[in-house]
Amino acid sequence: MSGFKGSKFTDRADAAAAAKKVMLEKFRAKPSPDDPAVLARAAERKAIAEAREVRAAERRVIREAEEARRVAEDQARLAELAAQAAAEAQRKVEQAARDEEIKAQRKAERDARYAARKARR
Repeated sequence: MSGFKGSKFTDRADAAAAAKKVMLEKFRAKPSPDDPAVLARAAERKAIAEAREVRAAERRVIREAEEARRVAEDQARLAELAAQAAAEAQRKVEQAARDEEIKAQRKAERDARYAARKARR
């Protein structure tokens, strides 16, 4: 079995210094704000953001139109239900009136039969 070959302090310090140097070079290599590539990326991001806002506005308009259509359908359905309820109530009132008329007619017939029986005696 081979022995442990741990890194020494100088190896670790050199690796840390190299990593710092790489990060520093990356920072220094960063283009300036007036670089055409940076400006092009910024313009592209702005165009994407504007397109996103346009799509969001279109979705909002579609959503509002759908909601308005749904509300109109709900109102039409409620109006139809109210009309049906009114017709049903009217039918019940008419039926009750017919029932009362029939009851009154039967009572009159019954009273007439009773009066005829009394008159025969």
